[in-house]
Formats: sequence, C-alpha cells, structure tokens
Amino acid sequence: MFDGLLYAGFYGFLLAFAVGPVFFTLIETSITKGFKAAVFFDLGAMFADIIFIIIAFYSTSQILEKVKDDPGLLIFGGAVLIAYGIISYIRTAKSFIKIAREHYAVNVKKNLGGLFVKGFLLNFVNFGVLAGWIGTIIMANALTTAKNGVFLFLTTVLATFFLTDLLKITLAKKLRNKMTPRFTYKTKKWVSILIIVFGSIMLLQGIFSDEIQKGIESIPSQQN
Repeated sequence: MFDGLLYAGFYGFLLAFAVGPVFFTLIETSITKGFKAAVFFDLGAMFADIIFIIIAFYSTSQILEKVKDDPGLLIFGGAVLIAYGIISYIRTAKSFIKIAREHYAVNVKKNLGGLFVKGFLLNFVNFGVLAGWIGTIIMANALTTAKNGVFLFLTTVLATFFLTDLLKITLAKKLRNKMTPRFTYKTKKWVSILIIVFGSIMLLQGIFSDEIQKGIESIPSQQN
C-alpha cells in the first residue's frame, strides 16, 4: 500500500523548488506581507494544482495530447502572464509611498481572499503545470501497484510540497525585519519582471512550437 511514497515525498520536495512565477511571488509575498498572507497565496496556488490533478486523473491521455499539440494554450497562458507582470510592474512603480507606509505601519489590513485568488489564477494560467501533473500521474502509476496507490502518491506529493512551502515562507519572513521600503519596492519590481520573462518564454514556445519540435527531432540524427 505504501510502495512509492518515498519517491512521492522526495518528488514533492523537489517540486516546491521548481522556479516559476508562483515560486517568486510566494517568496515576495512572505517578505512583504508576512506568513499568513503567503500561506493564503500558497493555498490558492495549490487549489489550482488540485483542479489540474482532477482533470489530469480522469482524462490523462486526451489532455496530454491537447497540451502537447495545441500551441494556442501556451500562447494564451504566456500572454496572460505577460499582461499580469506588466500591470504589476506599473502598479508597483506608482506605489512607493504606499509601500513605505505599509512597511512602517503596526497593523496592515491584508486581503487574504484576494491573495488566495491571486495564487490560484497565477498558477492556473500556466498550462505547463497541467502537463507536469499528467507526468506525475503517469509516474505514480509506474511506481505503485496498490489499490489506492496513485491517490496516496499524489496526496504525499501535495503534502510534502505544502510543508516545504511553509518552510520557504518561514525562512523568507525572517528577512522582513532586515528590509527597507526601497528593498521591498525593488523586490516587487523584479518579481514582476520575472513573471514577464516566464510569460514571454511560454509565448515564444507557443509561437515557435513547430520550429522547436523540428529542432528536437533533428538532435538524434545529428548525433548519428
């Protein structure tokens, strides 16, 4: 019943350090808004993961083909991330005074529901995450033969992933006392830039999907 769970735990730990928009925004949220705010953001992102897992679990082969062969999904997801990053950068550039005021305020009211939705949307528009969970389900089927093995495998991955995120949030929060408003301001701007970069990569992958596929297919022939 518990075969493959060690692999699941290790995989969940590695998954928590996968570099992407959610990773950087989670760290930034912890540093600038605190532990509770970052947890709500992370729960939103994980809710998107759970939806992807449900979709992938019940239609693995069809969804895999759709993600692999339809560059429109990458173009759409990349465009959304770019738009989000640009809007976030512009809003940050105009809000230095607000950042400074929040930094020195004793009690700052946080929109926890908004942070949950932000985490959900930022993860949900990245269709590469769906492809990743499809691969995880395929791996789970290969590593476990128990009756509820796949369910336990995925649960272990998510639990380890969340616990590792809590550790990241805690470590990042310790930087808060050493920060200045200008550091917070620059951190927010750089996170926005990184989101734009990831969105651009997704967009280019969608636009030039045929060229990328041809390049991959030509590699074996070049080696022979």
